[in-house]
Parts: sequence; C-alpha cells; structure tokens
Amino acid sequence: MSTQPWAAGPQNRPGRLGVGVIGAGKVGAVLGAALRNAGHAVTGVHAVSEASRSRAESLLPEVPVLEIPEILRRSEMVLLAVPDDVLPDLVSGLAEAGHFQTGHLVVHTSGAHGVSVLDPVRASGAIPLAIHPVMSFTGLTLDLARLQDCMFGVTADPIVLPVAQALVVEMGGEPAVIAEADRGTYHAALAHASNHLVTLTAQAAQVLASIGVEQTDRMLSPLLNASLENALANGDGALTGPVARGDVGTVRRHLQVLAAEGIPADVGQAYRAMATATAQRALARGALSEARVAELLDLLDQSPR
Repeated sequence: MSTQPWAAGPQNRPGRLGVGVIGAGKVGAVLGAALRNAGHAVTGVHAVSEASRSRAESLLPEVPVLEIPEILRRSEMVLLAVPDDVLPDLVSGLAEAGHFQTGHLVVHTSGAHGVSVLDPVRASGAIPLAIHPVMSFTGLTLDLARLQDCMFGVTADPIVLPVAQALVVEMGGEPAVIAEADRGTYHAALAHASNHLVTLTAQAAQVLASIGVEQTDRMLSPLLNASLENALANGDGALTGPVARGDVGTVRRHLQVLAAEGIPADVGQAYRAMATATAQRALARGALSEARVAELLDLLDQSPR
C-alpha cells in the first residue's frame, strides 16, 4: 500500500485508490459505487444484514463481503458509512486494535460529526476526513444520478481539505466546507428541514385521508413543491396563509378541528409550534403588527380543547 496515495495526481486529486466500504446501508453502497465509477477500486464491503448484502450485490457487484480488519488491510481509503452513534466506538475500537495504517484515508459520512470523532486514527498516521452528502438516499441506482446535483458538507485539516473536495467532485457532487465547530449547527439545520418536512407532509396527508381524500399525494404535491421552491427563492418573503395574514378567526377554527376526535394529537401540537414560529417571523419582517401577533400567540398558547 502506498503510504500517501492521497498526495498523487495533479491539483491534490487523489490517485486511484483501493476503497473499503464499512456499512453497506443506503449511503455507503451508493457512495462506494460512485467512487468505483470515478475509477477507484472497491476492495471489500462490510455488510451484516440481509438487506445490506442484497444492496451490496446490486450496487457493488463482484465486490467481496469481508470482515472489517481485512477491509482495512486491503484498502488505502476506508469509507465509514455507519449511524452517528455507532461511529465513535467503532473508530476507537479499531484504533486500539491497531487496524489503521500510516497514510490510510479514513472518511466518514456522518452529518453530525466533524473530524474530531476520528482523532483516534491520527496516532497511527491515518488521515481523517468528514464528507457528508446532503441528500436523502433510497439505496438504489437512481441515487447515483441524483449525486450530480448534491452538495456535500466537507470538514478536514487544511492540508488535506483539497483531497476531500476532490473526492466529492469525483462523485459528481459539490463540496461546501463546514468548520469543525459548526458541524452540530449544520446537521441540526438539515435535520430540521428534511425530517420535519416529512413529518408535516405525513400529518397533512393523514388529516386529508381522515375526511375521505384518496389521492393525498396528488392533492399535496403541487402545493408543497411550489411552497418549497418559493421558500428557497424568497425565504420568509414566501410566508402566506392565515397565520402570516393575522387571520385569528381562521387559526382558531383550525385549532378546533385539529383537536377533534380521530385527529392524532401530534398534528395539533405541530400546528401550534409551527404557527407560533410563523407568527414570530411575520412580526420580525414587519408583515404583522405586535398587537395582532400577541393575539395569535395568546390563542396558540392555549391548551387544546
């Protein structure tokens, strides 16, 4: 194994690397396939569950399923695509066992962590990189095309930051440098946007279904797509609806129907929380008076009927 494969190539672009994938979940298998498409050799994949093995066979055909120590022995770069809470113990355990080598590129895909979680690998001369794709993965081949429009949050030591950026570009993505101290804030913003969008959409569909709407996806899709595009283009300027207009009577009616029997309690709770934030943002941009916002907030703070 070359002791510094990452130093090869023009403009700090990594040379052809032997890449091991630890975690053949939706992210690991897709990024492994993207790196192989970029000319790197995938030396092995660690896949425990039946779903992971099936995914590895589909996206990384002919790549052997190996134990982690063997993957590290064969590879110049290792991709750790494991859950956030698993990552620290995995890294420290492998480091204590002496499995990392000088020149190893150790890359994790967690959004929540920067490179400090990989500090244990430094003692052996390995190089830590954090490369997080800002995308929701299906674990299917279609994700490879979607990577072409994907940004990656990248954190690395200054001397090897160009290597991390080059790996992202090779996969078809666009790197955005995130400071180590900002990784928590970065990940909270992304989780808030993506996860809560899913929750709100599912809640709206559930309420519509409760009144007999069968094609909830068709009803919501044009509205949600237009709202998202407008919000991305105009921020708070895209605020609309009864809260942003200060229609207290309409908001009161919403709270009443969402508190009715058969509507899950979490729907009303989410409505109150988001309506409160919307009212405060409308006030901040001067769209509503302080008096009207106070009236809204008083209503939203009341216990559900």
